[in-house]
Amino acid sequence: MSNPLLDDTDLPRFDAIEPDHVVPAVDALLAQQRAAIDALVSGAVPRTWDGVMQPQEDLDDRLSRAWAPVSHLHSVRDTPALREAYGEALEKITDWETELGQNRDLYEAVRAVRDGAGFAALTPVQQRIVTESIRDFELSGVALEEPARSRYREIANELSKLSTEFEQALLDATDAWHLDVADAGALAGLPDSALALLRQSAQAAGVEGWRITLQHPSYVAVLTHADDRALRHTVYEAYATRASDQGPHAGRFDNAPRIERIMALRHEAAGLLGFPNAAEESLATKMAAESTRVLGFLRDLAARARPVAERELADLAAFARDTLGLDALAPWDVAYASEKLRIARYALAEEELKPYFPAERAIEGVFAVSERLFGVRFAARGGVPSWHPDVRYYDVLDAGGAVLAGVYLDLYARSGKRGGAWMDVCRTRRRHAGGVQQPVAFLTCNFAPPAGELPSLLTHDDVVTLFHEFGHGLHHLLTEVDFPSAAGIAGVEWDAVELPSQFMENFCWHRGTLDLFARHWRTGEPLPDDLFRRMTAARHFHAGLFLVRQLEFALFDFRLHLEYDPTQGARALPLLEEVRREVAVVHPPSWHRFPHSFSHIFAGGYGAGYYSYLWAEVLSADAFARFEEAGVLDRGTGEAFRRAVLAVGGSRPALESFIAFRGREPDPTALLRSYGLAA
Repeated sequence: MSNPLLDDTDLPRFDAIEPDHVVPAVDALLAQQRAAIDALVSGAVPRTWDGVMQPQEDLDDRLSRAWAPVSHLHSVRDTPALREAYGEALEKITDWETELGQNRDLYEAVRAVRDGAGFAALTPVQQRIVTESIRDFELSGVALEEPARSRYREIANELSKLSTEFEQALLDATDAWHLDVADAGALAGLPDSALALLRQSAQAAGVEGWRITLQHPSYVAVLTHADDRALRHTVYEAYATRASDQGPHAGRFDNAPRIERIMALRHEAAGLLGFPNAAEESLATKMAAESTRVLGFLRDLAARARPVAERELADLAAFARDTLGLDALAPWDVAYASEKLRIARYALAEEELKPYFPAERAIEGVFAVSERLFGVRFAARGGVPSWHPDVRYYDVLDAGGAVLAGVYLDLYARSGKRGGAWMDVCRTRRRHAGGVQQPVAFLTCNFAPPAGELPSLLTHDDVVTLFHEFGHGLHHLLTEVDFPSAAGIAGVEWDAVELPSQFMENFCWHRGTLDLFARHWRTGEPLPDDLFRRMTAARHFHAGLFLVRQLEFALFDFRLHLEYDPTQGARALPLLEEVRREVAVVHPPSWHRFPHSFSHIFAGGYGAGYYSYLWAEVLSADAFARFEEAGVLDRGTGEAFRRAVLAVGGSRPALESFIAFRGREPDPTALLRSYGLAA
C-alpha cells in the first residue's frame, strides 16, 4: 500500500494521510536511518563534512518531512485514532533520537571532523554546525556509562509521553465544557459579533440559543463584556480549573500528577548530565547562560513594573467601586472593569476597532508590510491539499516572481484544535543535488470564525498576534542557510527566537502600516484619525498589569526548575503563591489552577525558558527603534534586518546577528520604553 508520508512530494498529501499510515512510515524511516548511521560509523566513510555531517542533515530532513504533517495534524485535527498512532510513533522517534545522541561512534566521527585538517576550510556555518553537534551529543548523555545511559533514555521517552498527555488532557478539558444559554437577557453586554459566535456554536451543536465554550474567542468575549457577574464567575472558574482537581470537571483530566512526574524526571535527567537542576541544563543552550542573570533580569523588571501595576489596579478598583458598583474587584471582574475604564478614559472599546480589522484585510496587511520591508510577495495557490476547508496556501515570491517558500494559514478556532497561536515547520530549506528544497511553514491561530454574513473580525490584539506569528514565519521562510540544522529558526538560541516575532508586533501601532489594510469591512472606510489617536493613546493602558503577569509566569517557570527538590516534589502551587507575593498584584482564588494549563512549559518546549519572551523583547524593541529612526516602513532598514537576522537563521550566535543589524549590543531600557514605563 502506498504511504503518503513516504512520498517525495513538495508538499504533504493531507488529503491522503490517515492514522494507519503513521507508524509504518516512522518504522520504515527509522530502519533506513539506523542502516545509514551504521554505515556512516563503520570506518569506511571519510571523517569530513561530506562523509559525516551532510548525511546526517539529509537523514534528519527526511524524517522531519514525514513527521511534520503528523505532528501538525495532531495539533489541528485531533482524533482518537490519530492520537494513538501519534503517541506510538513519537515514542519510537524519541527513543531513536536519544539512542542517536548517545552513539559514541558517531560522536567520535563528528569530533574527528572538528579536529581534522579540513575543518578550517569549512564555512563558518558548517563549523558552527559541527561544534553545536558536539555540544548536543554531550547534552544527550553520550559520556554516560551504564546504568545511567539506559536510565537517561528511559527518562527521555517518558518525558515525551507526558508532554503529549499534558497537552491532550488540556485539549479534552477545554472541549468538554460548555454552557448553553436560552435567554438572550443573560448575555447582556456582549456585542453582536460575540453573540453571533455563540449562536453559531449552538447551531453547530444542534441546540437552541447560544453556547459558551472555553475556546479563546468565546471565553474572552464573556469575561470582557458580560454584564452578568455570576456568568463571568462561572466561565472564569471553568477556564481557570481546566485539567485539574478543581472546578466542574474536577479530577477528570487532572494534570497534577503529570506536572509532578515531569519535574522529577527533568531534574533527574539534569543530574545525570552533571547539572544541579533543570534550569542550569536549559541555560547551556541559551543566551542568558547563568541563572543569576535570568533572575536578576526578571526581578529588576518587577521592581520597575510592580509599582506601576499597583497604581493601575488601585485606579481600576476605585473606578469599579464608584462607577460599576463593585465593592470588591474579583479576578473575573478585571477584564470587564478594564474594558469599561478604557471606554471611559479613552472613549475606546475593542469592539469599536473590530470592524476595521476583518481577518482577510489583516492578512493582506501583514503581506503588504512584508513586501514593503523585505521585497517579497505572497500569492494564493489553489488546489493544495489541506486538513480543513478554511486553510489556505500561499507561495512566497521574490521581486522577480520566483517562488522562494510557502506558507499554510489556519486562522479560526474549532473543536479538536489546540488553543493558542503558533508557527511550525513543514519543510526546511535544504540544498541538495537537484537544487534547493524550499522552506514551508504552518501558521496557526484561533480567531473567531465568520458567523453568518459577518466576516471574521479581529480585535487589535488579534492583529498583533497575527503579526507576531508571521514574524516567526518570516524567520523560517526567508532563511538563506542551506543546512536544515541551522536554517530559519533551527539552531537559534531559545531566548532569542522571539526576536523577529516580537519585532513584527510593533508595526501594528503605526499609522503608515495600518493604512495599508485597516478598512471597515462593510464600507471600506480607512481607520479614522480620531479612532487611531484614541487607540495609540490607550496603547500603554494597564501595561504594568500586563508586564507583572508575564513576570509571574516567567519567575514561576524558572524557579520551579531551579529550586526543585526531590524530597519535596514540585510544590507548584505553593511556589506560584510565593512568586505572586513577590511580583503579582492580582491574586486569584485558592482553587485557581494555572499550572495545570501552562502548556508552554510542560508541553511546548519553554520549560525553564518562559523568560525568553521578555529577554527577546529587549532585542526586538531595540531593533525596532532603528526603524523608527529611519522611517517605520523604510526598505533599506528592512533589507538590513533581513540580511542580518532573518536570512542567517541559526548559522551564528543571535547576539552577533543583533550587533550586525544594530551596530552595538542591545539596550535594556528599550523594553521599558516599549511598555511606556521608562523614566
